[in-house]
Amino acid sequence: MAEPTAPRELPSELPAWIKDHVSRYLATNGEDGYLWDASIGGAKGMVPTLLLTTTGRKSGRELTLPLIFGRSGADYVVIASKGGAPNHPAWYLNLDANPAVQVQVKADKFAARARTASGAERDRLWKTMVQIYAPYEDYQKRTQRQIPVVVLTRQ
Repeated sequence: MAEPTAPRELPSELPAWIKDHVSRYLATNGEDGYLWDASIGGAKGMVPTLLLTTTGRKSGRELTLPLIFGRSGADYVVIASKGGAPNHPAWYLNLDANPAVQVQVKADKFAARARTASGAERDRLWKTMVQIYAPYEDYQKRTQRQIPVVVLTRQ
């Protein structure tokens, strides 16, 4: 998988604000887009975001999305919430099928391996992520599925 670059065409189903966020992040190496105004999602303050690029499990196309992240040592942590929808987000299904991903944090672009945290590790990381973005708790209440906590380890 190549370094994330400005996508020629983002999937049409993405909301315009997400397309704008990805475009600005890529164009400025994260100077514009690294911090995201969480009030858009019902929280307060600015939260850090990274760009995650997965490979479509069906299409084979690369998909780049901005995600709120936290840290666990050298690893990055993201949440596959989809706003509490009943199904996992497509990006999570993609990395579940192919855990080799690309990550961009500001201007730092690197290959990573994704895995889903479980047990005590998941519980600990979930609490960390809720401190960063409190609406995750509400998202979990909206769905029967356990929202995955994903750990991204630099390769």
